[in-house]
Amino acid sequence: MTVQRRQFFQSVGVGAAALGAAGAAPAFAAPAAATAPSWPILKARRLRPGDTVGLFSPASATFEREPMQLAIEALQALGFKVKVGAHARSRYGHFAGTDVERASDINALFADDEVAGLIAMTGGSGCNRIIDKLDYALIRAKPKFFGGFSDLTALVNGIQRHTGLVTFHCPVAESEWNDFSLASFRAIVMQAQAPVLRNPSGEKGDNLVQTQDRTSTVRPGKARGRLAGGNLAVLSSLAGSAYMPDTRGCILFIEEVNEYIYRVDRMLSTLRLCGALDQLAGVVLGKFTKCEPGDGRYGNLTLDEVFDDYFLPLNVPVYRGAMIGHIKRKFTLPVGLDAEMDADAGTLQLLGPAVL
Repeated sequence: MTVQRRQFFQSVGVGAAALGAAGAAPAFAAPAAATAPSWPILKARRLRPGDTVGLFSPASATFEREPMQLAIEALQALGFKVKVGAHARSRYGHFAGTDVERASDINALFADDEVAGLIAMTGGSGCNRIIDKLDYALIRAKPKFFGGFSDLTALVNGIQRHTGLVTFHCPVAESEWNDFSLASFRAIVMQAQAPVLRNPSGEKGDNLVQTQDRTSTVRPGKARGRLAGGNLAVLSSLAGSAYMPDTRGCILFIEEVNEYIYRVDRMLSTLRLCGALDQLAGVVLGKFTKCEPGDGRYGNLTLDEVFDDYFLPLNVPVYRGAMIGHIKRKFTLPVGLDAEMDADAGTLQLLGPAVL
């Protein structure tokens, strides 16, 4: 065994031992953003019916009992056994327990050999507070499915950056598990398929043409690259940190909810100023739900104009309207996996399975 490998496994042992002895989650030092390591791609095994999934609350508390019970039943209906994190029902302010408690649940579930994967109960606010308290050496040693969206953007990108593990921007446990979301999740996470992610077509209802869930081309073309991204506000909050994804050569996907357009503009300017838009392969814009001008704002830029301002100068393919975001029907996207986008067709083709 080489010295480097011996040091690696010793670090895993120390992390696991400390977790078991103290039940706490220390801050695991991360390098500066400029020197954050680039790890080879690492895939977890697919989830199968009968597997145990760990349910954890990394951010907001769940204040009533029924939402968590419904989430557990939904995961059981998917065929899984459910192990609830020790602090998933805790509360500290609006958080689901203290920072140490929330992080320790994630570390403990990765360390638990009975647990095949981890899925967040909900998002909300608070994942940035625990991102430096995860045991990345442990996660590299025991790769597992890890998924969620919204505030989970911080963790799915941070874990991918510091371990190489393909993580998943996907429904949280309390999401509506409708046929569309379920089919995407099963195909990618449970069946190891590499599907084309395409919005539903032909759903006109009583209209002459389809008016909902359309895609539109901002700049035509095709591109290949690793998938990175998620919620725009959370992603921009990582700018300059060691947990911001390295977006060079990536297909960036972003979505947002309940933000005034001027705030969307400011978040995109943060990404531009930190260099995150400089060397993208392409951009997929998801749903910007209820992102509006706000009352009394005469002469505001539209979302069309904001997107044109930031993305047309990049000279890369861009399309808008993908089923990504704070919506009922949503894709599961593997963060860190290679994909090919077609901005004219409004599609994302995964270039291989995301799990083993």
